[in-house]
Amino acid sequence: MSTFASFFPAGSSGSLKNLRQISPVVQNHLKQVYLSLCCALMASAVGVYLHLLWNIGGILTFFGCTGSIIWLLSTPPYPSLERKRFGLLMVAAMCQGATLGPLIDVVIQIDPSILVSAFVGTSIAFACFSGAAIVARRREYLYLGGLLSSGVSILLWLQFASSIFGGSTATFKFELYFGLLVFLGYMVVDTQKIIERAYRGDMDYMKHSLDLFTDFVAVFVRMVIIMTKNASERSEKEKKKRRS
Repeated sequence: MSTFASFFPAGSSGSLKNLRQISPVVQNHLKQVYLSLCCALMASAVGVYLHLLWNIGGILTFFGCTGSIIWLLSTPPYPSLERKRFGLLMVAAMCQGATLGPLIDVVIQIDPSILVSAFVGTSIAFACFSGAAIVARRREYLYLGGLLSSGVSILLWLQFASSIFGGSTATFKFELYFGLLVFLGYMVVDTQKIIERAYRGDMDYMKHSLDLFTDFVAVFVRMVIIMTKNASERSEKEKKKRRS
């Protein structure tokens, strides 16, 4: 999710208005990307389940996820290494799910339906934004990359400032909603980046599915937190009404 400038090959500005349809080769690549993404999401769900059973989520699973991602990205996309890279993707997704396990456990105790609503909402948003990127003009949304990178920088600075100086409730809400908008935008940009890279011969569907998996998890976590916070606030208001 770097800035957009590095994804434009040298050429005339007219190439930016190319409206040609997605080729069968790129379509097949997208199928592999989304199939790998579905497998990663299932592996992540397994990781959450393992945490609920044995309480394994924490700093170790975080480092396990980070290490698996680094290993995956450093492994060349050769056909002979495809199974190894797929296994690393699944391990990274499972560790990511286990790392989210403590949050999921808390939400289950409050209201389990929040998880279903958040997952369905994230899936619908993902389908809509990815679909918009696929049917849009080629590279039309890549221009958002620079703005989104700036948005991530703002989020990192806010989190850094909050950890040092303390953050207010208003700042926390802004981080949640602004972060949600940023990563929804990345769903569009990353999808078009995948298409552009495929046209340029980059068919590394493992790496591309990892990009979309990261976006999906980022949106899902923020939706879970927002919905949980709203549910808690409604519950407190109802309790106050009953007391009065």
